[in-house]
Amino acid sequence: MVHIGYTMMTEQAGPRELVGHVVGAERAGFDFSVISDHSFPWLEAQGHAPYAWSVLGAAAQATSRIPLMTYVTCPTFRYHPAVIAQKAATMQLLSEGRFRLGLGSGENLNEHIVGAGWPAAHVRLDMLEEAVEIIRSLFAGGYVSHHGTHFDVENARLWDLPDDPPPIGIAVSGDRSCQIAGTYGDLLIATEPKQELLTAFDAHGGTGKPRVGQLPVSYDPDPDAAVDRAHRQFRWALGGWKVNAELPGPAGFAQASQYTRPEDVADAIPCGDDVEAFVDAVRPYADAGFDEVALVQIGGDQQESFLAWSEAKLLPALAEL
Repeated sequence: MVHIGYTMMTEQAGPRELVGHVVGAERAGFDFSVISDHSFPWLEAQGHAPYAWSVLGAAAQATSRIPLMTYVTCPTFRYHPAVIAQKAATMQLLSEGRFRLGLGSGENLNEHIVGAGWPAAHVRLDMLEEAVEIIRSLFAGGYVSHHGTHFDVENARLWDLPDDPPPIGIAVSGDRSCQIAGTYGDLLIATEPKQELLTAFDAHGGTGKPRVGQLPVSYDPDPDAAVDRAHRQFRWALGGWKVNAELPGPAGFAQASQYTRPEDVADAIPCGDDVEAFVDAVRPYADAGFDEVALVQIGGDQQESFLAWSEAKLLPALAEL
């Protein structure tokens, strides 16, 4: 059985709305939730980028059952890894053990704001590996000092540390990131149902660890409206992560996706209210071996109708996978 999650998409809704959405997701019966951590939306049509960690704190107090996870936070540019460790430990305490820390090597879209430049992918992955080592050390308790290739930590300690630190998920897209995930992570995070990613994860120590995927969807009783909304707000997703990680702002994503047609988006993202089409879109993740799939309903003002439909029709159908 694949567990189905709900995504708080910070690029398409304000902070109060996001908290209301995850409360609705818990009520509807979603198994878990994740949140994006952005400083910019992908496209201006999305129109939002509140601070994810404040939203998480509020969500922890507004909900009682549903697990919470960053999907994903970059611990190397905007945030120093020692600061991430403190935030994650605090979230684990606030949520009473419901938090998981999802980490990744980041996107230029969000990380450029601190003016530290944007190095090559292999450097970013080296930075991620060192950052995870620092976070793990702080989770273990006691004082930590670290003087590495990319980061320095001087006499740091987490004074409020949960008995069980939050599990760490690592986002993967190739063999190097799978190596980091298998070696240092408690779970794998991916946005595509590629079997080769799971195979590489297992080869580097990931066997038996959870695998979490994500899938954008556009529910609407009017299929044409669903396609139009997906095209306006999510056509960037068809560019692939090798491109998406490099572009510095919404204008770049608008230009890169200017020739993407509505029918291209409809081929890649389930649109409308055909339950079977949505189930068919989740099935490749189940077949590949993913344990969990977080759905992203496109459109910040379309969440309540999506949640009601999910509770009544979609979640019961997905429970049969």
